[in-house]
Parts: sequence; C-alpha cells; structure tokens
Amino acid sequence: MKPLANFIMRGYSPATLVTTVAGLLSLLIPFVGVISSAAVGLVTLRQGARPGMLLLGSSTLASGLIAWPALGNPWVGLGILLVLWVPIWGLATILRATRSLNLTAQLAALGGLVVVLVVHLTVGDPALYWRELIEPLRQSLLNDGLVEAEASQVLFARLAQWMTGAFAAALVLQYLVSLFLARAWQAQLYNPGGFGAEFKALRVGSLVGALFVLFLAWGLLAKGLGLDLAPVLGLLLLLQGLAVIHRLRELRNANQGWLVALYVLLVFFMPQMVLLLISLGLIDLWADIRARVEQRVSGTGKS
Repeated sequence: MKPLANFIMRGYSPATLVTTVAGLLSLLIPFVGVISSAAVGLVTLRQGARPGMLLLGSSTLASGLIAWPALGNPWVGLGILLVLWVPIWGLATILRATRSLNLTAQLAALGGLVVVLVVHLTVGDPALYWRELIEPLRQSLLNDGLVEAEASQVLFARLAQWMTGAFAAALVLQYLVSLFLARAWQAQLYNPGGFGAEFKALRVGSLVGALFVLFLAWGLLAKGLGLDLAPVLGLLLLLQGLAVIHRLRELRNANQGWLVALYVLLVFFMPQMVLLLISLGLIDLWADIRARVEQRVSGTGKS
C-alpha cells in the first residue's frame, strides 16, 4: 500500500480525495473506514496537528457536498468526522508528540473504558438494551427453525451481557488498527522497518494487566460493569501477545509461514486464539518473555 501512502502525501487535494472517498465508502463497507482514518493519521503524524486538522475540515466539507445530492443529507460528513476522523487525529497527535506507541495504545483503551461508563450511565442496564435490540434476530432464527427456543434465549442473554464491552473493544481496535496502518505507511516512506521494531517492543503496562484481572474477576462474580470493562483491556493484552509472537519469530529467525499460520488460526479459531494471546500478553507483562529469549539467543551467539 506504499503507492497509496505516496499519493496521500502529495498534498491536501490527494489526501482529501482518499480520506473523503474512503470515508463515504465506509457507510457501505465498514472496513474501508480504516483506510480513511489512516490517511488522516499519516498526514497528522508526518506534518503535525494543524495540517491534520485542515485535512479534517476539507474532508468534512467535501463529504457533506457529495452526500447532500447523493444521500439527501449534508450532515453525513459531520458524522464521519466525529466517528472516524477526530479520534484518529487525536491519537496521531499524541503519538507524534510522545513517540510512545505504548502510551498511545493505553490512552485509546482509556477512551474505550469511558465509552463503557457513558453507556452504563445513560442506558442503565446495557444488557437489557442489547437484548431488546437483537431480539428480532433471535425471532427470525427461531421462525426459520435454525435455533431452539430455550437454547436461543440462553445464548442471546449471554451475548447481551458481553455486547457493550465487545462494542467498545471493537471501536478501540478499529482506531488502533488505523493508527498502526498510518504509522506503518510513515515508516515505509521515511523510516523503513521503524514500525516493525516499534510494534515488536509494545508493552501495555503491568497496571493494565492488573486491572484486566480485577475487572474480569469482578465481572464473572457480579456480572454487569466488570464484564464490559474487561474486553477493552483484554484487547491491549491481545496486541501485546501478538507483539511477543512477532518478536520471538524475529529472534529465532523463524519462517514467515509461522505468522501466516497464526493469523489463519486467529480467523478460524478466534475465541481460543484470543484467549491464548491475551494469556501470553499477560504473562509477558511480568515474565518479560522477549527479554529472556533475547538473552538466551545472544548468550548462545557468544558461546
């Protein structure tokens, strides 16, 4: 995707074009929103907060002008601005100022925790809200004979309990993936290999691990808020687990196929692999697996 990054950095017009088109396409294909956000992130990381803000303004105006005749709603651009572009602009500004991927990821997760708290304060019982929202889906599956009544009630009740936390974690994941893509583009253009080294050194902090264990235990014992807070912090541990795997592969000079196999397993066996990677990230917080393996590898080399 280096050619796309080169095109974005040619000036405000190409950057606005990519940001706007990808942002509008995200209304139909949500994943495309990552590219739109990453374009904002790249300009902000490379040129600063002010140029990034100018890009936000031009893209919002362009989106509104296109959406007005096409969709009959000129406020679509404002919605995309608030949902897709402002968060990534803020994260990119923080990363540019601090040069700390660890701190930026932690602040992104903090935003996810705030989302969970706001939902609990405004909705009251989020599980009940989600259950009412997905009830038509359960009825549809029930009418088609795809699920049994009693089993579906239990399944959808459990899903409703996790939906708020899963939604917040998914939101944070989208912003971090967009930020990582922007950082990777920046590295490809101006510092080859820089993002790889940065990601492989990712450490989310022992406080995150302690809070995750606390929230998870709270959620399993009392349900409610703890179950919604735990997935957001679990996401950070998942990313650290992936960072550990990437660094160990590099230290052991293992074949790239191992990483391909890992991501294939992550797609097809997501629950099991997510738990495994979160556990690995949690262990690494205190055991520092990467440092231990690096010492062994360097020690072997000297002997």
